[in-house]
Amino acid sequence: MKIGVAQGRFHIVHFGHMEYLLECCKRCDYLLIGISDMDPSCAYFDYSDILEQDKKEMKPFRSFEDPIYPFTFFERMQMLKLALLEHNIKASFFDIVPFPIHKPWLIKYYIPKSSNIFVTIYDKWGEYKVKLLQELGFAVQVLWKRSMQERFTTGTEVRKRLLKGEDFQDLVPRSVYKFLKEFYPFD
Repeated sequence: MKIGVAQGRFHIVHFGHMEYLLECCKRCDYLLIGISDMDPSCAYFDYSDILEQDKKEMKPFRSFEDPIYPFTFFERMQMLKLALLEHNIKASFFDIVPFPIHKPWLIKYYIPKSSNIFVTIYDKWGEYKVKLLQELGFAVQVLWKRSMQERFTTGTEVRKRLLKGEDFQDLVPRSVYKFLKEFYPFD
């Protein structure tokens, strides 16, 4: 069986995530979805081995202005399950696991070494992630390389709209919107 791995923070599952996940589904027999930054203790690298000039560009893309960890691992797992089922991906096709990208020596405890990790690149962090995973001995397949301006949206944008009371239904699957409305009433 060809096992694929998709990886991300998924702090509000949006249509950009779905484009990535659905493409991953096409390329494997079984998909593991790794949620990184499972909690704040697993969120940052010790950047000591990275050149000073690259450190600013290496930070994972996120906004520090809004809550960095607004959703628990469990809530993100629920959003992923609901969104995949909504897109007709059978529950037996995927599982969701922790993916400690900032403690990379632990990744081998969560996914099989024979997995093919699917990556998208939008910045230097994405490029670094490919190199890091390859150095750990994983097969890495880059699905696409795009600029930040070519991204569909970001979790930061969705969260900003949510916090401001602005409509964000056009950015997330219906099931995610319904989940958020049920567990975090807004309007």
